[in-house]
Amino acid sequence: MPMKQDSEYCLQAELLKAVAHPMRLCILDILSRAGECCVCHLTAVLKQRQPYVSQHLMVLRSEGLVTDRRDGTLVYYRLADKRIGQLIELLRQAVPAPGDVHFEIPQSPVEGCVCPACAALS
Repeated sequence: MPMKQDSEYCLQAELLKAVAHPMRLCILDILSRAGECCVCHLTAVLKQRQPYVSQHLMVLRSEGLVTDRRDGTLVYYRLADKRIGQLIELLRQAVPAPGDVHFEIPQSPVEGCVCPACAALS
């Protein structure tokens, strides 16, 4: 008979599976440091096609790691819980990048982004 804690560990394992992809870790890192971002902003920063970024956002959203809101045709994402950002920071500290070089998040405006925030600063 399964113990109650087994289901808790299963839920935690599912959460870790959702995080266990370099692109999803990068998205969570961006959102933890930049706050809310629209899909076009993430696409421009990551230099990836929109469907690829959206696919990873869907996984993160389905596991409750990010939330979204729609503003017209734009969809904005943010961390569902600030502790997710703390988890990303703990991972960064536990496994430092070679030469201590980290992904730099460009400040707005991001070249190629069409969101109102970037357009206003262009």
